[in-house]
Amino acid sequence: MAVKIRLKRMGKIHAPFYRVVVMDSRTKRDGRAIEEIGKYHPTEEPSVIQIDGERAQYWLSKGAQPTEAVAALLKITGDWQTFKGEPGGEGTLKIKEPRTPKKDLYEAALKAAGTSSEDSSTATTPRKRAAKKADEAPAAEAPAEPAPEAADADGGETAAAGADADTAAEKA
Repeated sequence: MAVKIRLKRMGKIHAPFYRVVVMDSRTKRDGRAIEEIGKYHPTEEPSVIQIDGERAQYWLSKGAQPTEAVAALLKITGDWQTFKGEPGGEGTLKIKEPRTPKKDLYEAALKAAGTSSEDSSTATTPRKRAAKKADEAPAAEAPAEPAPEAADADGGETAAAGADADTAAEKA
């Protein structure tokens, strides 16, 4: 049985990720694997490559043939050089820098502003205060006077038009 170490594609249409698997060479690309020995996420920056070096060495020693893509990944992790006995077994794998927690960023911003997190008990914007009851009482007692224009439902336009018609009739 010819055993290969190859990539098994997973993920969505435009967001692939792969598992590094040991399979019989006659099985389908995404078929049943003998063993999963790692994973590869090419869409992240830098690409995530995690391969169990001990299991990769085991399968390479048993005669499993890596595909071109997996051979390149094994060279990056240094497992291929270790298997061949060449120098450079540490590999050239780039590791993503850990993200700084948001709390640390927040505290750094507070230090830059000149305050500490203990002083942040007060809000930065003032709260809306309830209107005083003494201010509301005179407004409620004052009678509302209707505006003289409010008496006309259409805003006084018909009265002005009627006055224009009367003056035109007197001239004739």
